[in-house]
Amino acid sequence: MPIATPEVYNEMLDRAKAGKFAYPAINVTSSQTLNAALRGFAEAESDGIVQISTGGAEFLGGQYSKDMVTGAVALAEFAHIVAEKYPVNIALHTDHCPKDKLDGYVRPLLALSRKRVEAGLDPLFQSHMWDGSAETLADNLEIAQELLEQARAAKIILEVEITPTGGEEDGVSHEINDSLYTTVEDAIRTAEALGLGEKGRYLLAASFGNVHGVYKPGNVVLRPELLKELADGVSAKFGKAAPFDFVFHGGSGSTEQEILTALENGVVKMNIDTDTQYAFTRPVADHMFKNYDGVLKVDGEVGDKKTYDPRTWGKLAEGSMAARVVEATQNLRSAGNKIK
Repeated sequence: MPIATPEVYNEMLDRAKAGKFAYPAINVTSSQTLNAALRGFAEAESDGIVQISTGGAEFLGGQYSKDMVTGAVALAEFAHIVAEKYPVNIALHTDHCPKDKLDGYVRPLLALSRKRVEAGLDPLFQSHMWDGSAETLADNLEIAQELLEQARAAKIILEVEITPTGGEEDGVSHEINDSLYTTVEDAIRTAEALGLGEKGRYLLAASFGNVHGVYKPGNVVLRPELLKELADGVSAKFGKAAPFDFVFHGGSGSTEQEILTALENGVVKMNIDTDTQYAFTRPVADHMFKNYDGVLKVDGEVGDKKTYDPRTWGKLAEGSMAARVVEATQNLRSAGNKIK
C-alpha cells in the first residue's frame, strides 16, 4: 500500500481511539531502519507510524552538509516508493522539534507539503511534532496555534508536547521531577488555545512521568491513569467526551500494565526508539565479536569479504529490529488491526 493519505491517517487514528489500541511510532535513521520498521508492521499485519527526529534527519542528510530538511525529505520520498510493496498503511511523522529548530525543520517541511497540496498532491508527511516543553505554556501554545493553522492548510496533523518528558533526546533534556506530570489546568488551557478539532486535528503528548531512554526499575514513576483525569477535566468543561488523542512518549521499558492503562485512557500513538535501536545494533555487535578475524584484516591477512559485507550483518540487524516492532504492535494491540 502507498503511504497513508490524510484521510487514511485520520481513519487510522479514529480506529485506534475507538478500539483502544495504539500505533507504534518507530524512529528511523536510515533506509535500513526504515525497511526494518516496514517489515515489522507488515509481519504483524499492523498499520503504523514511522518518524524522523531532528537528529535522525540531520544524520540522514549526510555528515557533509548535515541538513535536516534534506535528510527528512530524502527518506520520506524513499518511503513513498518502497512502502508500496508492503501490505499495510504507514504514516510519516517528524519527531521532537524544539523552538530553535523550527525554522530549519518543521516550518520548511510544512511549506513544502502546502505546495504539494495546492498542486493537488498529498502532503509529504502526515504529521509533525512541535516540542514546546522547554517553553512556558503560554509561549508553547502561542506557537502551537500558528503551526496548527499551517498544518491544517497542508492537510497535516500537528503533535504538541505541553509539559516536559524527562531524560534527553536530540539535545532537549529535562530533569526527572514533579514537573513531568501534566495538570488538568494545563489540559484546559491547551483546549482553549487549540480547540478540540475545530481548528485542526492535533495529537497531545501529555506527561505522566514519562522519561526518554532506559532507566533501572524504580527510577521512573509512570501514572498513565492521569490521562483519564485530564480527559475528564476537559470533557467536564467543554462537554466533549474523549477530547484528546494522546501520545505516549518515553515508552521504552514500560511495563505491560502501564501500557494497557495508557491504551484504556486514550493513547493512540506510542514512540519507540531506544528499544529498536538496541534491537538493530545487538546482532551487529554479536556478528562482529563472533567473526573478528573475518571482519578485520588481522595481522596482515585479507579477512573474509562475505563476513564484512554490510549486507551480511545488515540483514541480521533488519530482522532483529523488525521482530521488536512486531512485539511493539502486540503490546499496543495494533497487530492484526490494519485497515483492509
